[in-house]
Amino acid sequence: MRRRDLVAGLASVAVLGGAGAVATGGVPGSLGGGPSDGDGSTGGDGSEPIEPVTLDTVEAPGSRDGEVTLPAPDRPTFVDFFGTWCPPCAEQMPALAAANDRIGDEVLFVSVTTEPVGDAVSEETVTDWWRENGGDWLVAADVSAELAARLDVGSYPSARAVDASGRVRWATSGTHTTEEFVAGIERALDR
Repeated sequence: MRRRDLVAGLASVAVLGGAGAVATGGVPGSLGGGPSDGDGSTGGDGSEPIEPVTLDTVEAPGSRDGEVTLPAPDRPTFVDFFGTWCPPCAEQMPALAAANDRIGDEVLFVSVTTEPVGDAVSEETVTDWWRENGGDWLVAADVSAELAARLDVGSYPSARAVDASGRVRWATSGTHTTEEFVAGIERALDR
């Protein structure tokens, strides 16, 4: 095993280990999030832009094989963090699909797993989970958990809405309704 792969795998295990319990509350304030908005989210004052990370994408329904840079340069971005092992992640897929249908063209809409895709977790496992749960948008693998760390993801599912300048405008953990996702994404659209 190459050292780089070992380090990436250990980083993923650390993130997943810390996320063993799925949160239903707010995201820690290190994003500059401030008080809870009553829906398990923090507003995010967006004081510092997030440095983009380039991730490999997974060939799955609505997705493609290749790469994606997140957050997208000069474009609002919505990132959903999920795990194939996470029942609440599967439960909220219909709400994510409906939010993508309503507002997806206005943002880069992406779901990201920190699982070691291509190593301990096959790409086929992710693709099968994606298909079984109705995914039909871009899906990527953050095997080093670098993006998850930059966005302060500590539990699954988690979501971040980032404006075109790279500032987090909405950060949340736990499951949400379509309306909650749309309202969070609209913050990144400056509505």
